[in-house]
Amino acid sequence: MIQATRQLTQFPGIRSGLFRLILSIILCLSANGAAAHGGVAFEEDLCLISIDYLQAHFTVYQPQTRANREYCEDIPDVARAVFVMEYLHGFLEEMPVDFRIVRDINEVGKYAKWEDLEAITDLEAATVYYEPPRIEPGGYYTASYTFEEKGTYIGVVTAQHPTEDRVYNAVFYFQVGGADWGTIPLFVAALILLQTGYWMSNGGLARLRRRLAGSKYFP
Repeated sequence: MIQATRQLTQFPGIRSGLFRLILSIILCLSANGAAAHGGVAFEEDLCLISIDYLQAHFTVYQPQTRANREYCEDIPDVARAVFVMEYLHGFLEEMPVDFRIVRDINEVGKYAKWEDLEAITDLEAATVYYEPPRIEPGGYYTASYTFEEKGTYIGVVTAQHPTEDRVYNAVFYFQVGGADWGTIPLFVAALILLQTGYWMSNGGLARLRRRLAGSKYFP
């Protein structure tokens, strides 16, 4: 992020302290937005899902449209998606695990949590896909769903303790059919307006007029 800021500030006119401050804010927001949504986070370039204290590597593939490219949360195409979890805790191999995909009808976004699922009046009506509980002793859990609509969704993974009345869950938000930029475009627009105002207030417009007036193309 710091390197990107330095590269951008090498361009003429992009050197005011105000510009750099706003640019840093935008880059921080972008990085935070990509780093963690709900129960999914990045660690050493790997996407991890936390099912309470239990963790698994989490990867999404779209083999029909994106070959073997890996995705974490933002799924680019309205097409078939394959969800893969590689268990990092052997205990998960003993648990019945189910997987649900729900439309984000209440627009809770990237901070979705279990309480938001409980707040949905008709969960079944909001559910677009459900994979019943099953035990995967091999350490990998896979599920596949063909999306038909672009939009925002919430994934829910639930693991049942094999011997006790205890349930673990992970809730995470994801976007299908394009990244969700949130409020970043508003920050970009504000940055452009502020930089333009700074340039004009420091005689930029007058200098431009003098330069054009002295050019052979503008006698």
